[in-house]
Amino acid sequence: MTMTDRTRGTASPAGRGGPGRRLRLVLLACCLGQFMNVLDASVVNVALPVIARDLGFDEHNLQLVNNAYTVTVCGFLLLGGRLADLFGQRRVFLLGVGLFTLASVVGGAADAPLTLVLARAFQGLGAAVMAPATLTVLGTTFTEPAARAKAFGWWSAVSGAAGAAGVLVGGVIVQWFSWRWIFLVNAPVGLMLFATVRWVVPETRPRRTGDGRGLDLPGAVTVTLGLMAAVYGVAESHVHGWGSARVLGPLLGGVVLLAAFLVIQARFAANPLVPLGVFRNRSVAAANLVAFFGIAALFSTFYFFTLVLQQVLHYSPLRTGLSYLPLSLGIALGGWGVARLVPRTGPRPILTTGLALAGAALLWLSAVDADSGYAGEVLGPATLLGFGMGAVLNATTNAATAGLPAHQAGLASGLLNTTRQLGSAVGLVTLAALSAARIDTRTAEGTGRTDALASGYGLALAGAAVFAVAGLVAALFVPVRRRSSPSRAGGEKVAA
Repeated sequence: MTMTDRTRGTASPAGRGGPGRRLRLVLLACCLGQFMNVLDASVVNVALPVIARDLGFDEHNLQLVNNAYTVTVCGFLLLGGRLADLFGQRRVFLLGVGLFTLASVVGGAADAPLTLVLARAFQGLGAAVMAPATLTVLGTTFTEPAARAKAFGWWSAVSGAAGAAGVLVGGVIVQWFSWRWIFLVNAPVGLMLFATVRWVVPETRPRRTGDGRGLDLPGAVTVTLGLMAAVYGVAESHVHGWGSARVLGPLLGGVVLLAAFLVIQARFAANPLVPLGVFRNRSVAAANLVAFFGIAALFSTFYFFTLVLQQVLHYSPLRTGLSYLPLSLGIALGGWGVARLVPRTGPRPILTTGLALAGAALLWLSAVDADSGYAGEVLGPATLLGFGMGAVLNATTNAATAGLPAHQAGLASGLLNTTRQLGSAVGLVTLAALSAARIDTRTAEGTGRTDALASGYGLALAGAAVFAVAGLVAALFVPVRRRSSPSRAGGEKVAA
């Protein structure tokens, strides 16, 4: 395992305990950073009713606790990924950890709705800076194909499992402690992560900003504001409806800003934030499509699976969290288990197999009703879904960063994370609308409340299966691996 040329000649802690130990600590730091990011996107859900009561949120404003985080993360991810390329991966990683930890402390101590919402927004900003930095560090540290695939495998397994584990963690904290510890627990973890990053993560040589290679400010402003506006409009649709000015206004503004961003990148930016030529890399383009549909399926499932367990099967918050363990373990095992296969087979067969398993599992879960038992109707599909999506998360990360030069590692990471955030937002809103319409129809027909909910949530899970199939189709465009050899960019040779 070697460092890339970008890290040679910079301060490196390789001698502090040997390179093998240092590499393990680098992997641990990246996985822990991503775990914090993903966990915080889901852990709050179980605590929302208690937060609303304690801080005096009304029903309309409560969704801002989640949306403030999601909108900010999505808006700043591309910019966050580019910062690691321009200013050095370690200092940007540290910036993200510091912002996230400080905002978590403020959120845990919040005594008013506005304070908590602002804290969540700054948490999102920290996550948007930290998340692409974790992938950038892995891509520039683990350059041998087998080691790189293994590192991405662990990162993907942790990333997927954290989303499912958030429900369990949230349930335990709400039932046994205070909701404030959902945020305050990040303080000691963040301090430990900050120290670890400072000690073991090598710094890359920043790209000079005075030679025409600086940050594309017009592009950064338009894409950040455009993504934030679009995601905000999508997030507001389930409250105000698609025809509302509070939805159409941000959506239209977001489309205009994103169109302006593309024009700037194509015609005016001397050194664009997103060189559009990156999408000529078929592996990158197809992998981002897979990420969009795959995450639309997976993170929508987290939401509706929780509702099925609590409102159809009538599980307590703690039992609901425990019921997620097979899904979490499946994701971890799936991501870790395929790590050795990706360098040999390439990502495409892993992606197609994993998405096929996930689609089948989601169709199986969509049949759960009030008479279903956990062992017979829930355990099997939850485990199968976890294993399939764990494999997909690993292979998608590998494909999305394949064949790119080292100085575009942050760009690829930011693109992938932005695509995932968009997929989670669009997927959840779309399926929530379908589910609500089905529930209303069944209720109007005189169906009992529990059966109506089971029907609506089942339709949403079937819709998630459709997203998985769409991802499978996109995976067919990922190039087939011809052979693999080490190189600065990861050494992946592919063929159509």
